[in-house]
Amino acid sequence: MKLFALILFVLTYVLMIALQKYRPWIALASALIFLVSGIVPLENLLSAIDFNVLLMLAGTMGTVSLFIESRMPARMAEFLLKKSPNVMWVVVFMSLFSGFVSAFVDNVATVLMIAPVAIAIAKKLDISPVAMIISIAVSSNLQGAATLVGDTTSIMLGGYAGMDFNDFFFMHGKPSIFFAVELGALATVPVIMVLFRKQRQPVTIDGETVVSNYVPTILLVLTVLLLIGASSFPNRPAMTNGIICSGVFLVGIIHSLIREKGTDVVKLAFSEIDYQTLLLLAGLFVVISGITEAGIINDISNLFAKVGGSSLFLLYTVIVWGSVACSAFVDNIPYVATMLPVVQVLSQSLGCNPYLLYFGLLTGATLGGNLTPIGASANIAGIGILRKAGYQVKTTDFLRIGVPFTLCAVTVGYLFCWIFWH
Repeated sequence: MKLFALILFVLTYVLMIALQKYRPWIALASALIFLVSGIVPLENLLSAIDFNVLLMLAGTMGTVSLFIESRMPARMAEFLLKKSPNVMWVVVFMSLFSGFVSAFVDNVATVLMIAPVAIAIAKKLDISPVAMIISIAVSSNLQGAATLVGDTTSIMLGGYAGMDFNDFFFMHGKPSIFFAVELGALATVPVIMVLFRKQRQPVTIDGETVVSNYVPTILLVLTVLLLIGASSFPNRPAMTNGIICSGVFLVGIIHSLIREKGTDVVKLAFSEIDYQTLLLLAGLFVVISGITEAGIINDISNLFAKVGGSSLFLLYTVIVWGSVACSAFVDNIPYVATMLPVVQVLSQSLGCNPYLLYFGLLTGATLGGNLTPIGASANIAGIGILRKAGYQVKTTDFLRIGVPFTLCAVTVGYLFCWIFWH
């Protein structure tokens, strides 16, 4: 049975890599086989799927769609542009701004919000927007791991490790992964300044975007505040965060129905929820449960333990930089879903703090996606926007920015987590 589970697991991954458009259906089909074969007992199905994570994702995606529709992000970007003396600082500010937004908003949504502004600026200055959009994309991907709601992988870690919103900032009296990510982001500023050192043209803004509705902004802030507030309650129900995120989205939907006296905005909001990602995660939860039941997670853990030996530092290093290498080519959602239980077993076998390895995994897997154009959905979205606008993006164009971004950010996060959590 273990051999069958291993073959099915490997085949699932190979097919998801080869047929990316069909990843959700491949994961669901694999999950069904795990159930039918009895590797995952049918009575364990509901416990295998983390509905709290799925509700958090769906609710956050919906609220973000309302936020984008209100045009507040464009207004915020314009404010930053007015403070920028030249193009180089525009890229610095826009990159940091996209990173800040993506700490609370999905990375792809962040790129979709900010990239059109960058293209408009580039056209006005008669320069190519390629490098600017790539910087925005990698910056948005960079800071997705900073908070509980910033990225799918963060939500997965929070659900698996029992971390609440505040734990991403401070946990057990120590600075948490938020600060590792933010320091990594600051380390990329000199990289941007070097890459854009010749872009000194002044920037002017004509007109001002009118925000159509301030309620979605309030709801997005309310989501964060409620998650923070819920963090202070011990023994809260497991579904608390999911109920908060989906509940706030429901409030936004009701407000939109009353305000617009129509269903267009509501339809748009529900259409912007990434149902395929939700299905992919649901399937993967069952698949991971299956290989755990079959003992494969323990086998993978033993393999990592052999590579790292008895040295925690070596094991931590392998996890961080191995995750960077994997995430450069493999989507980080299935990778993190697979590795979370592996990391837990490794920490138990070594008798070490699991959060060091959890944070190392998230640092490498999330930031490592910036190493290649296909390593993160935000990168793919940014390149897609450029192509639609008529600009060709060479692999060398991306690597010139993505590689130094990744190396700087991951190195800083790698050292920070080791210093505070080993």
